[in-house]
Amino acid sequence: MKFKVDENLPVELAKDLRRGGHEAESVVDEGLAGASDTILLGRVKVEQEVFFTLDKRIADVRSHPPSDFAGIVLFRPPTSGKGAVLSFVRRHLARLLRQPLAGRLWVVSERGIRVR
Repeated sequence: MKFKVDENLPVELAKDLRRGGHEAESVVDEGLAGASDTILLGRVKVEQEVFFTLDKRIADVRSHPPSDFAGIVLFRPPTSGKGAVLSFVRRHLARLLRQPLAGRLWVVSERGIRVR
């Protein structure tokens, strides 16, 4: 699978995905830090990448229909801070990667994983 990691997530997540045999780039690595949601989502759509983010605006299914994408994953950790967020994502990553991500919005929270 191919992934793009938003700038609001630790860049270590892209490294974790690459170690797991996936293609993964971070928005920061690609020089897209600060780019609009429209630009980012246009890029992941064209490149057919699953997009990992903390940005709730991306979860607006009316503005960004999940069926248009290779998958969108919205992480909703209970606390902020790089270490806490990375730990939260790592706890859920293996289970998430076993799911059919394409064409869906996945919301990952402490209560579990929801699909829209």
